[in-house]
Amino acid sequence: MNENRSIFSLDGITGMLIATVLLLSILVGLTIWGISVQNTSATNFYDIKDETSIKMIGSKQADHIIDVK
Repeated sequence: MNENRSIFSLDGITGMLIATVLLLSILVGLTIWGISVQNTSATNFYDIKDETSIKMIGSKQADHIIDVK
């Protein structure tokens, strides 16, 4: 029989706690990163120049967008 069992080995509670802390830290990091990206995008205004000359097909629509910043 296997007599080398330990509750604090990486297979037991310690491994579960390491995995839980790792997953929660990844979640917190991605949440902070997502909020900062959303804040940057919300404050980046743009203006459209010459909107009457934008063609539906065959025009580069990105050429008509100007960042206001």
